[in-house]
Amino acid sequence: MTSPTKAEGSGSAVALDPELEMAAEVAKGEKKLEGRSPGQLMWQRFKRDRTGVISACVVIFFFVIAALAPVISSLYGKNPYTLYAQEPDYPFLLDDFAMPTGSFGGMSGDFWFGVEPKLGRDVFTMLLYGMRTSLYMAVIVTLFSVTTGVLIGMIGGYFGGRVDYWVGRITDFFLGFPSQLFFIAFMPVVTALFVDPRDETPTYLRAVAIVLVMWFLGWMGLARLVRSSVLSLREREFVEAAKVSGASPWRIVRKEILPNIVTPILVQGTYILPSTILSIAFLSFVGVGFPEPTPDWGRMFAVGADVYEQDPMFMFFPGVALVVFVLCFNLLGDSVRDAFDPKTGR
Repeated sequence: MTSPTKAEGSGSAVALDPELEMAAEVAKGEKKLEGRSPGQLMWQRFKRDRTGVISACVVIFFFVIAALAPVISSLYGKNPYTLYAQEPDYPFLLDDFAMPTGSFGGMSGDFWFGVEPKLGRDVFTMLLYGMRTSLYMAVIVTLFSVTTGVLIGMIGGYFGGRVDYWVGRITDFFLGFPSQLFFIAFMPVVTALFVDPRDETPTYLRAVAIVLVMWFLGWMGLARLVRSSVLSLREREFVEAAKVSGASPWRIVRKEILPNIVTPILVQGTYILPSTILSIAFLSFVGVGFPEPTPDWGRMFAVGADVYEQDPMFMFFPGVALVVFVLCFNLLGDSVRDAFDPKTGR
């Protein structure tokens, strides 16, 4: 209820208009409500999710450490290629059975994570460079797979009819390949096409082969997801209005449909990347990934599996690092999905 005030030059009480009072309060500094974009709302929800923020920090930490691996290695004074057991400065690094002489896999002030059995390489720098190899290979494969899946899914979903039928059959054909067995069987074939069997396969060629094989079998799930999303959007009113106004199919897809399916694409991408890292590690574990002496997560597990009874610590650090990264990236994907979902209470 408004309080009466005296009008100027008059003794009578006059009630102010409520709208004038509200305008006066705003003028006095009352906070004005402003609309927020979907991106701002998403960011606000994500910041309230403590698990998501911590997971994002851990993931960023891993990528920064991997990018700075040469700098850290230089400051640390070691590299992942030198056989330190053969260096005169470390004469007793390995025992008579080629196992680390110190406790916990040879951990010391000189070798923070110990040394590799049989060869005596530094485990800390092997892990840094192995993370670098796996993470950035996974990023490349994920980008290629997401781009291919989005393009094929949008083509099938938007045009429908025969186009959708044949795109669906092609997708089903690729889904019929057993991915893990195909990786093992096809990797030697790819490298043999370019390298004589008597010669050693260059590292760059092995990296290209891994990217091609994993890209070849990594886009189908996202393509199906995008297709179903586009099918549900192409009959909506705003798409029909764009068609009536004479917009080209490319403009409709780019301006009307694609912005509305960014959320499932982004969330699915956060699940593809850790899965790709595990697949790259699996290839090296079974011997068809990166060759020696390129540091790699998977090959560290392969060596650790042979010596775990004598030196269990060699597998400990790469194992913990891989589990922490994959777990945090999956938690980050869940948090991003919840932040984009306007119905969630988180």
